[in-house]
Amino acid sequence: MTLQQELAVTPSAKLAVKEVSKTFRTDRGSVHALDHVTLNVSEGEFVCLVGPSGCGKSTLLNIIAGLETPDAGWVLTDGEPIRGPGRDRMMMLQETALFPWLDVFDNVMFGLKLKPGLSTAERKEVADYYLRLVGLERFMHAYIHELSGGMKQRVELARALAPNPRVLLMDEPFASLDALTREQLYGDLQQIWEDRRKTIVFVTHNVREAACLGDRVVLFSPHPGRIREEFKIALPRPRDINSVDLAEHATEIMRALKGHLRATEVQE
Repeated sequence: MTLQQELAVTPSAKLAVKEVSKTFRTDRGSVHALDHVTLNVSEGEFVCLVGPSGCGKSTLLNIIAGLETPDAGWVLTDGEPIRGPGRDRMMMLQETALFPWLDVFDNVMFGLKLKPGLSTAERKEVADYYLRLVGLERFMHAYIHELSGGMKQRVELARALAPNPRVLLMDEPFASLDALTREQLYGDLQQIWEDRRKTIVFVTHNVREAACLGDRVVLFSPHPGRIREEFKIALPRPRDINSVDLAEHATEIMRALKGHLRATEVQE
């Protein structure tokens, strides 16, 4: 089916991944990262991608961001094919990419350069709003080296949200933080999501984290990366990562993940 035919029959989705495959070729051989991955994400949905290392989660996120090109298939946002990076998709990574020579406020202002048509006064108003949204109004003029790891990630979140992207892509943004800081950020992110209803695709190895944050958890298996199962998380928000109900969902997802890993080992 051609892209034009696919566009004609695909139901509307904020983000549509269609039969995406990707192989990386090096001097040491080839790595088949993704194999015929299809995924639809609705407007305002929070989707978590979960799986072991090497299952292609981050590769898929990079393709959605326009940083990688699939060998086959395509990705659409609002029905338009992705052909490279764009202001409609913002990425937040595990390691912060903040500028140490700028203070917190100017780091967020720098991100707003991606949004044309705003005056300096309007950019300042937007930066102020999002820094207050992530609880950093008291640290607007602090420098990056003066911040804790959790505060740095809050700055990253404010900078990613400030240009008002259609889709926010998050690649294990909390993995390097301590448990208490992560729990605080889980609550912050859920509140921001409920306030702003951004479409979010979130990559993680942590099954409990996925069950805590996601409306839907998409389970990948490796060699090559394929979607194996999807789980709806119908728990009310805000969710406590230590709750019994959430643990039941996480246990179900982990059981399925282990089953698919065993099946993959047998096939190999």
